Amino acid sequence: MSISIQGLVQLTRRTARALAEHDAAATADDSATPTDGRAVESRASDTVMNGVNRRDLFKVLAASAALPMLVDACAVPDSSPSNSTGATAAGGGKVVPGKGPRGTPSDPVLIDPKPKVPWTKLLTSAELGTLTVLCDTIIPADDKGPAASKVGAPDYINEIASEPSRGNLLVQIRGGIAWINGESTARFSKPFHELSETDRTAICDDICFVPKAKPGYGVGALFFDRVRDLTAGAYYTTPEGWKDVGYIGNVALPEFKGPPLEVLRQLGLV
Repeated sequence: MSISIQGLVQLTRRTARALAEHDAAATADDSATPTDGRAVESRASDTVMNGVNRRDLFKVLAASAALPMLVDACAVPDSSPSNSTGATAAGGGKVVPGKGPRGTPSDPVLIDPKPKVPWTKLLTSAELGTLTVLCDTIIPADDKGPAASKVGAPDYINEIASEPSRGNLLVQIRGGIAWINGESTARFSKPFHELSETDRTAICDDICFVPKAKPGYGVGALFFDRVRDLTAGAYYTTPEGWKDVGYIGNVALPEFKGPPLEVLRQLGLV
């Protein structure tokens, strides 16, 4: 059911004229007394309506809504390399730049495997070093999957915290990194990223639950709570994270067999 733009325009005009003539005829019919109860129905037949059949009408209805976007998509800016010689449109007119959004927040480019972040990432290399060790303390490597840093959790947090509208988050992340390094130095005379796993765990145990944080540890607990959430969000939206929790979505299945019997039994459904 393919149709060119010019063909669609012509068909739209034909349909508009036919609909107007049909409406005029229907108005006349309303004031007349038909000799056969099927006369009006026959004149409004689905088969043909003043030269426009039902199939053509559906083509117009389905495609006319997409016409503005289709025309816009076919337009190429004069400044583009492909139009550097002054190309003209199929109908002979000048090619004009597209007007629709391209890659904006309201119309993002979702198929780019490596999208560019439109803002500068603000955490320093030293801050990222501390953050990386903390992320890996929260989700370390094990037999189910890699550590959080291996799937880009620190970089994700840096991106989120650096987003211009999240100024408070950047302050919290930077302040928390300074706090945990200060606590580490006070306890073990070393910055956090240089501590042993046992010493890192000792600090994290004191700030891992906000309601039970010791006096003076509130800032550290709120920081840890936020980083834990961001780390988990980054990790479990990756293929490695999906595998860790047994998620098998985003994979085409030849058939769907329904929930396993053991699951149905556990839910009391069988």
